[in-house]
Amino acid sequence: MSKHHRLLSAAIKYTFPVFLGYITIGIAFGLFTVERGYPWYVALATGIIMFAGAGQFIAVGLFAAGASLAEAVLIEFVVNARHMAYGLSMIRRFRNTGVFRPYLIFALTDETFALLSSLPEISAAENSSKEFNSVLAERGRFMFLVSLLNQIYWNTGILVGALSGSLIPWNFAGVSFALTALFIVLMIEQIIRIKRPAPFIISALTAVAAVFLLPGVLSSRFSLLSAMIVSLGIVQFINTRRSGSMPC
Repeated sequence: MSKHHRLLSAAIKYTFPVFLGYITIGIAFGLFTVERGYPWYVALATGIIMFAGAGQFIAVGLFAAGASLAEAVLIEFVVNARHMAYGLSMIRRFRNTGVFRPYLIFALTDETFALLSSLPEISAAENSSKEFNSVLAERGRFMFLVSLLNQIYWNTGILVGALSGSLIPWNFAGVSFALTALFIVLMIEQIIRIKRPAPFIISALTAVAAVFLLPGVLSSRFSLLSAMIVSLGIVQFINTRRSGSMPC
């Protein structure tokens, strides 16, 4: 088996949990978009250009309800603000990915972040030999394949759902929780793999605190963003205090 086939095979196995979730939820999104009166190719275009999971559901719902572009942009910014935290935490991992870096940044969904952040770090302490550079290049290609496969899974589901939307009756009860459930499963796998539960516990506690401490409207709109800011600050403070040791 060639190196390229080996990498592709490994990426397919690694992304299989996401495949199961993205195909299902992608079909739901395709059906949802067609049901709102949009043609099938609009549903597919959002998956190619936007690729934002829950953000796509929100965008279609907003425009179908007659929301303005400014309202949609503001709401999408708040909903997807978590990606700023994802991006900051992946700067070092994406540093030596070369031509793959722009796409890796674009395709960083919740589930892709969970998979890529679970990959072991590569230390450059040994040397900067040609062999080490080859390892970095192969790692970049692997992360690219993981990201690309996840987007293919998502858009395949969208296409199936959109094309069959006029033929299959669909009950949307519970669909909104499906992506959340998938991310919880991936998070548990990551905790088990890296054996560092502290950041997850801190994030969960700050999220719960934000919901209860922020007043009504602010809680519904800004609890996630405020929880991310606070939890990142706490984790960074702990890591700084524990200089010379492994991050929590």
